[in-house]
Amino acid sequence: MDRSLAVERLLRDVPPHDLPGALRSGLGEHFGAEAVELLMADYALTELCQVGEQPYTAEPIPVESTTPGAAFLTQAATFSRDGDRVTGYLPVSVRGDRLGVLAVTLPSEPEPPVWAELQRFAEAVAHELFVADRDTDLYIQARRSSRLTLAAEMQWQLLPGRACTRAEFALGGQLEPAYAIYGDCFDWSASARKLAVTLINGMGEGSEAALLTNLAVNALRNARRAGIPLDAQAELADQALYAHYRGAEHVAALLLEFDLRTGAVAVVDAGSPRLWRLRDGKAERILFDEQLPLGTFDGTIYVVEGFQAADGDRFVFVSDGVYNALGPHGERYGDRELAEAVTATAELPAAHVPGAMLRELSTRRHGSQAEDDAMVVCLDWFGSTPLSGTGKGPAVTVRRAEETR
Repeated sequence: MDRSLAVERLLRDVPPHDLPGALRSGLGEHFGAEAVELLMADYALTELCQVGEQPYTAEPIPVESTTPGAAFLTQAATFSRDGDRVTGYLPVSVRGDRLGVLAVTLPSEPEPPVWAELQRFAEAVAHELFVADRDTDLYIQARRSSRLTLAAEMQWQLLPGRACTRAEFALGGQLEPAYAIYGDCFDWSASARKLAVTLINGMGEGSEAALLTNLAVNALRNARRAGIPLDAQAELADQALYAHYRGAEHVAALLLEFDLRTGAVAVVDAGSPRLWRLRDGKAERILFDEQLPLGTFDGTIYVVEGFQAADGDRFVFVSDGVYNALGPHGERYGDRELAEAVTATAELPAAHVPGAMLRELSTRRHGSQAEDDAMVVCLDWFGSTPLSGTGKGPAVTVRRAEETR
């Protein structure tokens, strides 16, 4: 049997918790690997945590300024050498979602095709991890360098992932503070024809805010999966929230549906998180007619608006925990600062933008305590599949960055 097939079969046949052991055994036998370690990215995407039999026993490796961290950030193999021995750090990612790094130490420098072969195993591990998380806590435990609050546990389990890439688009999202998030959330789902993106900003704090957001996200998923139009999705979720909270609690939401063939975008703004567009180097805020947050009153009717995405557009969504953040002198982050942040991160891939913007926000606070959780989601639109008709939606207001200065 081909050695590649032998290792991949071994990964499929072992119990979910034993993927690292299978890698050590298979890569040792077939590639002469002296050491194999699986490093998982933590929730804040700032550390790589070693997967071991006992969680929390190994010192995390910083992402910044380390060789393994460089592999994670650049999504390209990096290497370190100790005499003849060489360690390759291979990104463990699936469909754009960065999970961690596979470290493989060989007794001597192999031929280049060997590293390509090993990279294939790293990709196979990424797929296996998604399946394994259904049956074991090992890899979820390895992702945390400290304890999550109950609300944060609920919110992270609710997310579809932290990144997604297809030919038409690339998505990336991040929540902060990663270990104590409560009301903010994002969701997405893609089919052959459409991409649905939902941004949620639930009111309140702690587990109560997380429960509110969970109800909102699942009500919206239930309505979306029924195949009904976007306005009806908002109305059904609104009814579900009002029936439970009777208007005492509500959820600000922005619902978008991208037509993958035409680039036409349908939007329902329900007291939304804000949307910025980067086009031709200019950051612009896209304004909609803000409607009532979900769950405010009984029987609210929602109206769909629309706009046209152009090839090369970047869309950045932010919650009020970003634009209402206070600096050390009480000043708000605001539109001007957001426009600068969107422009400053223009060269980064979509998956990297949320973390970079949230780190910059933290720096502007100069150590002052965050009063709210914060969400940033970045969507790069690469281009639509040609189809007859323009698919253009109704006009919306666009405010250029220069107008906020």
